[in-house]
Amino acid sequence: MNKVFSTLDREHLDSVWSIEQRAHTHPWKSSMIYELNGRGAMNFVLSVDGDVVGYYYAQHIVGEVSLLNIAVSPCHQGKGYGRELIHHFLSQCEQINAESAWLEVRQSNQAAINLYQHQGFNEVDRRKDYYPCENGREDALLMSYFFLFQ
Repeated sequence: MNKVFSTLDREHLDSVWSIEQRAHTHPWKSSMIYELNGRGAMNFVLSVDGDVVGYYYAQHIVGEVSLLNIAVSPCHQGKGYGRELIHHFLSQCEQINAESAWLEVRQSNQAAINLYQHQGFNEVDRRKDYYPCENGREDALLMSYFFLFQ
């Protein structure tokens, strides 16, 4: 099995868009997925044997990095790829000497919350009624990770 992380490029976009639609109950708009040149963009894909199995979009601005979107193809979930994506994300943050990393997650996404906590993220706030859901709206948990550099 050949696993490769690479910068998200135009050649990956159709695969990423396909995963986005299948992995999220409320996916991003295609225009957001296909925009790669945003300010401070740090976007990566994880490919296994040449097929994109997951990705993340992040933004680095003045020492802070926000994890904006992350997903693993539903047919590849449960194989540890989400953990590998988060680990890669944090490694990239360390390489650029980021001071902190931030993310938001649906309060109902307990698997993701557990993953983030296991990787060292801590809940720091809650955004009331932030995400749309089947029964109206649900809270977002705001989580942070602070890097300690000597």
